[in-house]
Amino acid sequence: MTTEWQENLVEKLVTYTLNLNGQVILVENVPARVNEETGEQFFSPSTVERLQQTLLEQSEPDYFVEVPVYNYSNSAA
Repeated sequence: MTTEWQENLVEKLVTYTLNLNGQVILVENVPARVNEETGEQFFSPSTVERLQQTLLEQSEPDYFVEVPVYNYSNSAA
């Protein structure tokens, strides 16, 4: 019995989120192939290289945002 698996990937610009040493970093408008069913994001090797270079340069960000933080273990059941 053969099960055919077909992913529907769509090219989109996404926001890449990274927690680096306790600091949340966002990189906007990153090209990715996104699975429409699961939301999983796939990045090309050149995109990953550019993301790494951007983060290593530690240049001044375009702007800052304030992010609320919740602790799941402290939430009521």
